[in-house]
Amino acid sequence: MNVPADDGPGRDAVAGLDDLLEPPAEPAAPVEPTEPPAVRRAGRDLPAAIAVGLGLGGTIVATLFTRRVSFAVLVAVAVLYGCYELSRALQAAHIRITLLPLLVGSAAILAAAWERGPSGLVLAVLITYVGVLIWRIGDGADGYARDVAASGFALAYLPTLAAFAVLLAHPSDGAARVLAFAATVVCSDTGGYATGVFFGKHPLAPIVSKAKTWEGFGGSVLFCSASGVLFLTLTFHEAWWKGLLFGLAMVVTATVGDLGESMIKRDLGIKDMGHLLPGHGGIMDRLDSLLPCAAVAYLLLSAFAPV
Repeated sequence: MNVPADDGPGRDAVAGLDDLLEPPAEPAAPVEPTEPPAVRRAGRDLPAAIAVGLGLGGTIVATLFTRRVSFAVLVAVAVLYGCYELSRALQAAHIRITLLPLLVGSAAILAAAWERGPSGLVLAVLITYVGVLIWRIGDGADGYARDVAASGFALAYLPTLAAFAVLLAHPSDGAARVLAFAATVVCSDTGGYATGVFFGKHPLAPIVSKAKTWEGFGGSVLFCSASGVLFLTLTFHEAWWKGLLFGLAMVVTATVGDLGESMIKRDLGIKDMGHLLPGHGGIMDRLDSLLPCAAVAYLLLSAFAPV
């Protein structure tokens, strides 16, 4: 009778020895990213971002050179949607903005700025904040201080700062003033972005944003300075040094505004405030640098190139 071979421990040991003597398997080839090259290099959908940016820029120019009051309406639409985006983002931290009085007050603030100028702006802001305080009482005392503080921040950040863009557009040369402000901010964003993508190595504020670099900031300074000098000398016929100061003030303000919103998003644990604009994020992700720059541009242009 044939007895089958014994597959005991000795055979297992030989098999284990064979496994150890076999050469290690070659590592699998790395999987290439599926994003397009423009997305991998720039960190976002660059073609979509460019298309949306050109569309927004064209819309602004069209409102300025048809009826300037339509520019105020465009600002109002952006601010109202921005309030909604900010309200939803803050809900992640269980912070409730008194949205309805804020929306009504925002529209009133922008209308008052157009019709009554700075004095109308200040009065409308005060009335809106009183309305916010009273409205929030109806939801009880739990979180009252937190919520009215957040609502006050939203009031100052969105409609109040945006109203300065409306003030810029109101004079007879308002189209030129708005273009000087908007184009300089675009130069800051675009110049810093392009320079940072190709040459950025040293983080500007790594605690807040790892994407911003000192090299990118240098590009923003260069582009903004050139834009300020060109606008102040060729459009407003003022001294070149006024344009240089204008450009430098704008680049610092735009950078601080951008970093400020990045800090808010980091605190809330979100990447973008919304998804309305492909390649950009939400409305708030485009207004972050424009809003504070509107106030600075109004004050500087009023001093450097008075009406």
